[in-house]
Amino acid sequence: MTRLVDVLVIGGGQAGLAAGYYLRRAGADFAILDAQDHPGGAWRHAWPSLRLFSPAQYSSLPGRMMPTPPGGGYPSAADTVAYLTDYERRYDLPVIRPVKAHAVRRGDERLTVETDAGTWRARIVISATGTWWRPYVPHYPGIRDFQGEQLHTAGYRGPEPFRGRRVLIVGGANSAAQILAEVSTVADTTWATLRPPRLLPDDIDGRALFALATRRMRGGGGIGDLGDIVAVPPVREARDRGVLKAEPMFSRITPEGVSWPDGTGLACDVIIWCTGFRPALGHLAPLRLREPGGLIATEGTRAVGEPRLHLLGYGDWTGPASATLIGAARTARETVKDVVSQLA
Repeated sequence: MTRLVDVLVIGGGQAGLAAGYYLRRAGADFAILDAQDHPGGAWRHAWPSLRLFSPAQYSSLPGRMMPTPPGGGYPSAADTVAYLTDYERRYDLPVIRPVKAHAVRRGDERLTVETDAGTWRARIVISATGTWWRPYVPHYPGIRDFQGEQLHTAGYRGPEPFRGRRVLIVGGANSAAQILAEVSTVADTTWATLRPPRLLPDDIDGRALFALATRRMRGGGGIGDLGDIVAVPPVREARDRGVLKAEPMFSRITPEGVSWPDGTGLACDVIIWCTGFRPALGHLAPLRLREPGGLIATEGTRAVGEPRLHLLGYGDWTGPASATLIGAARTARETVKDVVSQLA
């Protein structure tokens, strides 16, 4: 069965819902396909203690403020799932799940989207599949020889499995700092980063990082010299315990651990890779739009090589901080404004 729609959004997480809000307001004919069984996007799969690095009022989608958590402070992954679930229901967004899009192909007047639940043909496609589904682990010599356990942020669920073990945490961003903060309470931890980690002052949070990303996109400067890791309460506590001290990045992985160019070695039982994600763009492969770096050239969010395709929520290259809740919301507004003009 083939279904026709003016706008098809692929992905029912925060970016897809933000687009749906504005499409609903514009009176567009649209549908949202979500590969997950339940609302909440990637937040359903995050570790329980994960905290947003902005207060609720600065981590909201358009139209409805995220409620402040019952105990105050920064919202958790569970708080975010509850918020997105309520948001989807409140605005009666036409999310169809679980439906996985396998391929987007060109047609004469419409793009064809092949899914595991049939085929869609749309005048405009907004791809909002995010990055969580493509965890990135850099290659180091010897990585396959390590005899211990390796996992990525995407597979981390909490500190208890690592109690009493020697754990190496790799990566210099917010996830690494938050995971280090709690694993260090039960394990012997070492932190390895490409450059010395820089904590923001305690009174600066994700709002400032969003402002910085916006200024960078406009060719300006910002607070970059102050740091880039938000000192949420667990990270501050770890700092005060003296565990937020990083080693330079190692050069090789050995069967027992890692080693540095000067011959220094470290034995460890577990390596946790907090090394980020890559855009989940496999469904767009038939369009052959990727450049050598793996990304797709865009003007705003519109693909240069296929103007009927928009990419939303993948990071700064698709809008300032667009992989965050507030960034996705602001980018979605401009995306839908462009889509509406295309439809007209």
